[in-house]
Amino acid sequence: MSTNEAVQDRNHLLGVKLTHEVAVIHKDSLAIPMLQLLAENGEAHKSAESVNIDEAQANKILRSMEYTRLLDDRMIGSQRQGRISFYLGSRGEEAATVASAAALSSNDMIMSQYREQGALVYRGYTTAQFMNQMFSNRLDPNKGRQMPIHYGDKKLNFMTISSPLGTQIPQAAGYAYGQKMAGEPALTICYFGEGAASEGDFHAGLNMAAVLNCPVIFFCRNNGYAISTPAEEQFAGDGIASRGVGYGVRTIRVDGNDVLAVYQATQQAREIALAENCPVLVEAMTYRLAAHSTSDDPSGYRSKDEEAKWQLKDPILRFAKWMQAKGWYSESDITDYKNQTRDEILAALKQAEQAPINPLQDIVEDVYDTPPWHLQKQLKELEAHVAKYPSHYPKTAGSK
Repeated sequence: MSTNEAVQDRNHLLGVKLTHEVAVIHKDSLAIPMLQLLAENGEAHKSAESVNIDEAQANKILRSMEYTRLLDDRMIGSQRQGRISFYLGSRGEEAATVASAAALSSNDMIMSQYREQGALVYRGYTTAQFMNQMFSNRLDPNKGRQMPIHYGDKKLNFMTISSPLGTQIPQAAGYAYGQKMAGEPALTICYFGEGAASEGDFHAGLNMAAVLNCPVIFFCRNNGYAISTPAEEQFAGDGIASRGVGYGVRTIRVDGNDVLAVYQATQQAREIALAENCPVLVEAMTYRLAAHSTSDDPSGYRSKDEEAKWQLKDPILRFAKWMQAKGWYSESDITDYKNQTRDEILAALKQAEQAPINPLQDIVEDVYDTPPWHLQKQLKELEAHVAKYPSHYPKTAGSK
């Protein structure tokens, strides 16, 4: 066989369509549609009737979103008061995380970026757990070694959050590959923002999952901004979804402020991933109404008019209107729930704030059976420093 014949034979095997003229493909010819089942005013498209959500689950989703927003408001306020060092709110993105988590099995592993507290709320993470983690006290299972909002819970199949951007993406491909090899009827979902898709880990993770046929859902929250950089300054392609197609990954684009659409898209992505042992990319088009974090001031890079337009697309109000039309929504019940939740969050905050912190000795534990000499030396130096400047550190910092 000649070289030319071999190339032609390979092209046919790959399903390549041959052409005898230069074909320049523009992104507009490959525009990916966005699934939407609820209009911005809460009115449902007739296809919404096919979504398998009953009244009990709808109420759980709504209350999880309300809880998440109340938690965010309180903790952002607490950071401003100097009570915690850092916080990331998720206002405007609650539907993307809560509704997607609702479509999963409790056995599915969640690998989060840092704005998915709604998924933890839906799975049953308690107010006390949130507070103990954020105040880094002795009741925190991670022994206060993480920044606030770096949650993790083995029982809830929620992998501990890592600060470096995008690290969870290739990890999710690897974990899902392990699930497949073990024959588990479960998958991994990996959350990240469109800004993280500019990291090399995104490309490595998607390619790995596609080539190794890993049952993983890559869930991108495209909220419009990577901190202060708008999406149009991050990439020129058709969002993040087009990249999934480029890597041979099945792809869905969904209205991230539409609970029903996110739920259905994630449910279908899960069915495909498990049935075919393959990755699926879901791009949820949403908007971050809050600042990127408590270290950010969005007024420096976006207008109040822009924010006001997206306020009209509020996912909580949108879903509540749909529930109200079905007779599943009670204004008084929700008001009572919100009042009780505010009280619960504040009480747990005060209790966690007063709990003892972790002793310094914990810093060198849990890696070596016996801490090596250089770590012991550094610990003694730190203890001496704390003893020399006691007014700058909590009183329990040097005790075991």
